[in-house]
Amino acid sequence: MAQPMIVLFTDFGLPYTGQVKAVLHREAPGAEIIDLFIDAPAHDPKAAAYLLEPYVREFPEGAVFLCVVDPGVGGMRGPGVLEAGGRWFVGPDNGLFELVVRRAPGAPTWREITWRPDGLSATFHARDLFAPVAARVSAGEMPNAVERPIGNIRRADWPDELAEVVYIDNFGNAISGVRAASVPLDSEVRAGGHWLKKTRTYSDVPPGRPFCYENANGLLEIAVNQGRADDILGLQIGTEITIKE
Repeated sequence: MAQPMIVLFTDFGLPYTGQVKAVLHREAPGAEIIDLFIDAPAHDPKAAAYLLEPYVREFPEGAVFLCVVDPGVGGMRGPGVLEAGGRWFVGPDNGLFELVVRRAPGAPTWREITWRPDGLSATFHARDLFAPVAARVSAGEMPNAVERPIGNIRRADWPDELAEVVYIDNFGNAISGVRAASVPLDSEVRAGGHWLKKTRTYSDVPPGRPFCYENANGLLEIAVNQGRADDILGLQIGTEITIKE
């Protein structure tokens, strides 16, 4: 049986992603390593949490997600391994996994990692701690860890829908933390000082027209047909979105 894939979800960019992958290749040579996001919302576990959960669904049970958006690295936040929906998530307990836990079937579990490598950097736990742990988990092993109540990592006060921009993609489209199914088709959405109609797809509006729609991962996304919504509407991560039904 093939070793489960390891999926990267980080805000690192380069060269740090390359360093993490070098460790994964060394420690888990049989695992396929997939870059999901290496540009998740920087220093923002909350925004990243609403982005992570919808993109998990494409991956099979057994997949191991190495998830690190970790502004508190080296501080009091704890490292751990989450099992949710038959998948594994390795990363910090800073709220990054809240939406995964909230929407997972069954009863997710959290194990606090007590293992520490020799030469642990104070600022690069993804390379020195989380990557070796993810490699072991993908091989069917669990490093030294203690099961803790799942409530220890919850952020129950966070809303179910985050009415903000949580990601700007390569085309300048602005992805929100709102599930599009909760927004009726005849709704209007305000972002960047503009009211936008919700439509089905790009060809429903003329070139240059801004609009919003349900993206392929079920999130409400703001776009401009053949243009950049971030530039035209002045959008960035954290821009608030208002929905009028």
